[in-house]
Amino acid sequence: MAVKIRLRRMGQKKAPFYRIVVADSRSKRDGKCIAEIGTYDPNIEPSAYKVNEEEAKKWLAAGAQPTDVVAKIFKEAGIEK
Repeated sequence: MAVKIRLRRMGQKKAPFYRIVVADSRSKRDGKCIAEIGTYDPNIEPSAYKVNEEEAKKWLAAGAQPTDVVAKIFKEAGIEK
């Protein structure tokens, strides 16, 4: 099973709010997830994010692959493999 760390879209139309989740790569964007490890809000300036560093590092060590956007968020937060 390939595991990805990606964004799950929440919020209203034209006002997205995202949760950073760990999910099976075959599941839908807003489908079932394994764990929620943070949030990302692009609506405010500057964009706000909150990440549980311990959980993120645990999943990265277990082999989960972050998407491009999540990798940028992790880089800003100082989280690396």
